[in-house]
Amino acid sequence: MDMLKITGGTPLYGIVPISGSKNATLPAMCATLLTNEPVTLENVPWLSDTQFMGKILANLGTNCAKDMENADKYTYHTQVITNSVAPYDLVRQMRASYYVLGPLLARNGAATVSMPGGCVIGARPVDMHVDSLKQMGADINIQNGYIVANAEHGLHGAELNFKTPSVGATCNVLMAATLANGQTIINNAAREPEIVDLANMLNSMGAKVSGAGESVVQIEGVKKLTGTTHKIIADRIEAGSYAVAAAITRGKLELKNADAGTLGLPLDILHKSGVDIQSTQNTIVVDARGRELKGQDIITAGYPGFPTDLQAQFMALMTTAKGDSTITENIFENRLMHAPELMRMGAHIDKNTPNSAVVQGVEKLDGCIVTASDLRAGFALVLMGLAAQGDTFVRHLYHLERGYVDLVGKLSNVDAKISRVKEK
Repeated sequence: MDMLKITGGTPLYGIVPISGSKNATLPAMCATLLTNEPVTLENVPWLSDTQFMGKILANLGTNCAKDMENADKYTYHTQVITNSVAPYDLVRQMRASYYVLGPLLARNGAATVSMPGGCVIGARPVDMHVDSLKQMGADINIQNGYIVANAEHGLHGAELNFKTPSVGATCNVLMAATLANGQTIINNAAREPEIVDLANMLNSMGAKVSGAGESVVQIEGVKKLTGTTHKIIADRIEAGSYAVAAAITRGKLELKNADAGTLGLPLDILHKSGVDIQSTQNTIVVDARGRELKGQDIITAGYPGFPTDLQAQFMALMTTAKGDSTITENIFENRLMHAPELMRMGAHIDKNTPNSAVVQGVEKLDGCIVTASDLRAGFALVLMGLAAQGDTFVRHLYHLERGYVDLVGKLSNVDAKISRVKEK
């Protein structure tokens, strides 16, 4: 099994191209199930998660064709849904696989989807997905680890009141409601940019979605959706991760194809900590050269709050900042698992409660062998390795391959001393 070897202490300089958003691509791939016409997606990131989703779609009857001239362009064509079962062997490897539930029900009237897997960062129940689809007329039971759903006479519109603004449930209902009979209203919907991107794609297919990006979303069901060509938005989490890489190494990076408008609070916190941030329409320049950073408090929340997917990376950064920083995780109850690994490298972290920690900045970090517990925690360990003295070895590399395109290549191109090595 491979792991990463990082020799730290080198400021990063140069240009990092930001890939398409993983969190926008996965529901978009599932949305291609809603039509029998070809759908082309551009700016698709080459990741283990998108590859797994491709296997799930192929199992359902989708033909996927990669553009030979554009490596990030794919056409998905599900002329007929040949199988309504998303099996355990595929679904267990990725949480977002449950996004096929809504599209299968809406178009096919039936779906059997294994309970999903993915990163172990706390409970992410599918109750809101199931309850919402039930209110839209689906008959759903949990049997032997599978969600077994039927809507023989189709789905109908409903007014849904989400107890929390769930991104996954918003995506699933959004897709299912496009072909439902009548109007669906989602109250307390998630507002993330990935939701807006999905809605834009669906509308280009002939759907009638309004209010995406706001707390109330309305969907008027239509009889049929058509094919389209849609460009996936830039990955704001990848951009935020590399912004922290510039800051923690006290370097300067230009993030190409990044959208500063989707990273308001993280960039604001970086600026308050002492980092210079400049942005244009599709570029963010992060300059921390010669800067002494100051600790900042962080509280995760749904968009436009601070994203939970950047919490671990910012915790790593705060280990190198002057003073104390309080990190509070409000989205997942088990997403501070990286703290002990950061402490192995010399970080001073005091977990006050299960979901909060106080980080005291230190003068130096020391490289050692560490283990990634999940995708974003893995990048936090990479960041620590870039800032530490000596060599750091990051195990469980497969977590990072779920969400970061060409990690070694991108970092190597901006002067990082990083390579893949075999575990001994």
